[in-house]
Amino acid sequence: MATSLSSSPNPTFSYNNNHYRIGIVTAAWNHHITDVLKQGALDTLDAIGTKQSLEIVEISVPGAFEIPTAAQWLFENGCDAVINLGCVIKGDTPHFDYVCRAVTDGIGQLALKFSKPCIFGIITTNTEQQAFDRAGGSLGNKGSEAAEAALWMLLSKSTLDI
Repeated sequence: MATSLSSSPNPTFSYNNNHYRIGIVTAAWNHHITDVLKQGALDTLDAIGTKQSLEIVEISVPGAFEIPTAAQWLFENGCDAVINLGCVIKGDTPHFDYVCRAVTDGIGQLALKFSKPCIFGIITTNTEQQAFDRAGGSLGNKGSEAAEAALWMLLSKSTLDI
């Protein structure tokens, strides 16, 4: 998501009377960035909470690689959606590629396994400045956008009457 969903074409959902339990997994690695992402997600969910009944469950993990495991735990414990927040900054070794691939694959597999929104809020950048730009900087807050995406998906599913 390049920009906030609120500035995207009109979402086709309306708020409902359902109660949603939303998990947030945040990687502690690069916490100076991931803490800002988490705050953006929480602020967005708090604002939406005035229109929609939400319960937030938070868990912190050491790094991005551990995010899919924690997301699975949250789904197994009744979460309707999970927002995954992390930051992987490219270095001089292929470690970046392995971690990013594992996290991407894991999050995608969980979304399909549980048939629930498992939102990719992982910043993958070449530089720390690019990460700051995406964590409350000039390019917005990707944590906030991830929270919007989670709710959009939940409300969209509710229109299907399934």
